[in-house]
Amino acid sequence: MRTAKDKIEMLFLKPSARGKGLGKTLIRYAIENLNCKKVDVNEQNQPAAGFYKRFGFKIVTRSELDGLGKPYPILPLQLDL
Repeated sequence: MRTAKDKIEMLFLKPSARGKGLGKTLIRYAIENLNCKKVDVNEQNQPAAGFYKRFGFKIVTRSELDGLGKPYPILPLQLDL
């Protein structure tokens, strides 16, 4: 996991580590200790979007392009406080 200011920049787990509560632990740490309230998710990655939504993140808007200008729609999510 990498964060910057109030945003989760990335969070990756090996497939073998999924389903063991590690992602949940990292998200809670980011929210509670690092005050992270935002994350961007590739629209095509619905499992990731669903993961963040379970913690109260909501879609704020939608961008047709990713941060590099490539045609990968991005969903900016923000924690529903």
